[in-house]
Amino acid sequence: MGVLSWIILGLLAGFIASKIVNRRGEGAVLDIILGIVGALVGGWIFTLLGAHGVSGVNLHSLLVAVAGAILILLAFHAVRRTP
Repeated sequence: MGVLSWIILGLLAGFIASKIVNRRGEGAVLDIILGIVGALVGGWIFTLLGAHGVSGVNLHSLLVAVAGAILILLAFHAVRRTP
């Protein structure tokens, strides 16, 4: 995948994941970063489970990236939780 493909996939996945977890977007730059890191984490987890990871800009890759980004957001909120 090219750089532009990663940015587009990251923006879509980060935005969807932040809407699911936070009910609001994180902003374009943070959504892109969240989506790209989510794609890497989700791809790694899916590969461990025997499924395919991120393979391009398609629906399967978007679902993998969203799943990874949701896991990252949930972990971030669990660590950052204030008493």
